[in-house]
Amino acid sequence: MAKAKRGMRRGLTAYGDEEFSLFLRKAFIKAMGYSDDALERPIIGITNTYSGFNACHRTVPELIEAVKRGIMLAGGLPVEFPTITLHEAFAHPTSMFLRNLMAIDTEEMIRAQPMDACVLIGGCDKTVPALLMGAASANVPAIMLVTGPMLTGDHKGERLGACTDCRRFWARFRAGEIDAQEISAIEAKLAPTAGTCMVMGTASTMACVTEALGMMLPGGACIPAVMSERMRNAEATGARAVAIAREGLTPDKIMTPDAFENALTMLLAIGGSTNAIVHLAAMAGRLGIEIDLDAFDRMGSKTPVLVDLKPTGQHYMEDLEKAGGVVTILRELRPLLKTKALTITGKTLGQNIDAALPAWKQDVVRPFKNPIFRNGGIAVLRGNLAPGGAIVKQSAATPKLMQHEGRAVVFDSLEDMAARIDSPALDVAPDDILVLRNAGPKGAPGMPEAGYLPIPKKLAQQGVKDMVRISDARMSGTAFGSIVLHITPEAAVGGPLALVKSGDRIRLDVAKRRLELLVSDAELAARRKKWKAPKARTGDERGYRKLFLDTVQQADRGCDFEFLTRPVTARAPAK
Repeated sequence: MAKAKRGMRRGLTAYGDEEFSLFLRKAFIKAMGYSDDALERPIIGITNTYSGFNACHRTVPELIEAVKRGIMLAGGLPVEFPTITLHEAFAHPTSMFLRNLMAIDTEEMIRAQPMDACVLIGGCDKTVPALLMGAASANVPAIMLVTGPMLTGDHKGERLGACTDCRRFWARFRAGEIDAQEISAIEAKLAPTAGTCMVMGTASTMACVTEALGMMLPGGACIPAVMSERMRNAEATGARAVAIAREGLTPDKIMTPDAFENALTMLLAIGGSTNAIVHLAAMAGRLGIEIDLDAFDRMGSKTPVLVDLKPTGQHYMEDLEKAGGVVTILRELRPLLKTKALTITGKTLGQNIDAALPAWKQDVVRPFKNPIFRNGGIAVLRGNLAPGGAIVKQSAATPKLMQHEGRAVVFDSLEDMAARIDSPALDVAPDDILVLRNAGPKGAPGMPEAGYLPIPKKLAQQGVKDMVRISDARMSGTAFGSIVLHITPEAAVGGPLALVKSGDRIRLDVAKRRLELLVSDAELAARRKKWKAPKARTGDERGYRKLFLDTVQQADRGCDFEFLTRPVTARAPAK
C-alpha cells in the first residue's frame, strides 16, 4: 500500500509531472518567506471565517494568532486560508440557504490545498455545522474551535442577552408596552461584546453538542469570546491539531453513531435549539448515518432538561462556564452516554469526563433527579399534517397549549404574513392556530427562521403573549413559545400543509405526539387535485439558487444537498 503523502506533497496540482508540481509549489510558497525547514513540518490549515459583517466572529483574527502559536509550539506550520462566513442577521434570504455553500467551500478547500490537519473556526449558527459537514466529507484530520459567547448587557438593572431578550423586548414594543426611545436604548445593549448569542440559541447549542460529539477539546464550548481562557483554548487547539495530523485521527473515526447519540442526548439536556436537529442530520448524512427522529423522541422520555438557561430557564452562557461548562452536564448524563466513544483528544468521552476538574456547587446545571423540565426539551410530532414529522420545543412553550384545538388562520408565504399579520381587519382570536406555509427548504427558499410568527398586533395589544403557531419553517434557538416547526414534507412540494384552509380545525397533542388536520380524507383528496405548485420566482432559474432548489432535501434529512450525502449504513440513536 502506497504511503500517504504529507505536507507539500498532498494534493499536487495536475501538471502530469509530480516532481515539477512540487518544485513549482515550493517556488511560489517561498514567496511567502517560508524556509525549507518550515515546509518539512506538518502543515496545519486554519479556516479564516472573519468578516466585517459578522460580529460573532470579531475575535477570529486573534484566535488565529493563538492557534498559530499552539501549532508552532507543537512543531507544525500554520497556514490560514479564507472560507465563506455567515451571520444570521446578515444573510439574505437566510443563512440556512448558504450553509451548504459554506460546507462545499470548506470541503473543497481542505481537499484542494496541502494540509495534514485543519483547525475549523466558527461561531454564528450555521458556520459550525457547515465547517463540520465539509470536514466530514473531506475526511482530513480536523478539530473545531468556536469563537465563544458574548457577555451579557444591562438595562435598568436587568441583565440582557441576545437574542431571547431581543424577541422579548420587541414583543413588548409591538404591544405598546415600551416606546421607540426605550427600544432604541435596548438595541444598543443587547450585544455588548464580540461573540455569539449568550443564551442557548443555535450557536451555543452547536458548541455544546460539538463538545459532546467529540470534535472539540474538552471545556471549549462555553468560554466567553472575550476571556483570556478562550485564547488559551485556541492555543491548545492548535497544538492538538499537530498531534491529530501525526496520528491520522480523521473525522470518520470520531463522528460515529455513538457520538451522534451523545450529541443528541446533550441537545435534549440543554433545552437546545431545534435547529440542531437539522444540522446534526446534515452532519451525520455526510458519513452515511441517518438520524432516527422517532428514536430521538424516545430518548426524550429519559433525558430531562438540566440546564437552567434562557430561553428555557434564566441563566446565560457565562454562568454555565462558571458552573464548569459542558462537563458538568456530561457528569449528570453519564448513565445515558456512550462513554466509549472516541474523541478528538484520542481518549474516550468517559476518560475526558474522568480527567476534568472535580465538580463544585452551582445552580445552573440541575441534578439529574431535579431537572428544570422532566421530559425531553424537544418532541417529535406525527399525523396527517406532518407525515414526515414535525418538532416542537416543549420546554420553551406554554404548557396549557401543548394540548390544543383551534381554528387555522393561514398565511401563504412570508410576504402574505408580513402584509396581513398586523392588519386590524385580520380575522383572528387568541385560541386560533396561526399557520405559515411555503417557508420550507424549497418554499422560501432556505427554510428561514420565520417559524416564530409574531402575535398579531391587535392581540398583542390585548395582552396575548402566546399562541399555537405551526409552519414548515425553522425558529431561532433563542426564541420561545408554543411553536411547531419543520413540518415535513413542506408545502412547496405538496405536503399536507399546502392543503390547509383558514377556518379548518387543527388539533395539537404533544403528549400523544400528534398534529392533525381535522378534515376528512375525501376532502383532502379533492383539495389535492386542485393544488398547484408555487410559480417560479425571479432568480430560481440559475446559479446557486437553482442548484439549491434542484437538490436540497427535506428537514428530516438535514436540508443538505442530495448529491453530498452518503448512502445510509447506520442510524443514530441505535434502536
